[in-house]
Amino acid sequence: MDVKTISEVIANQGFPIALSILLIFRIDKFMQEIVLAQKEGYRQILENTKEIHNTITNLNQQNREYYSLRFSEVQKELSGMKVELSPPR
Repeated sequence: MDVKTISEVIANQGFPIALSILLIFRIDKFMQEIVLAQKEGYRQILENTKEIHNTITNLNQQNREYYSLRFSEVQKELSGMKVELSPPR
C-alpha cells in the first residue's frame, strides 16, 4: 500500500469512527448531567412534600385544639341553662 491509499483509508474510515467516539462521550456526559438534575428535582419535590405534610398536620392539630376548646365552652354554657318545655297548645 502506498501513502495515498493509507491516507484515504484513514480519512474515509478513521475520521467517522473518531467523530462517533467523540459524540458518544459528549452524549454520555450530557445524560449524566440530566440524571443528576433529575435526582435533584426529586429531592426537592420530596422536601416540599414533607413540608406540606407537616403544615397540614400542624393545621389539623390547631383545628382540633380550637374546636375542642370551643366545644368545652359551649358545653359549659349549655350546662348553666335551664330549659323549660311548655305543653303543646
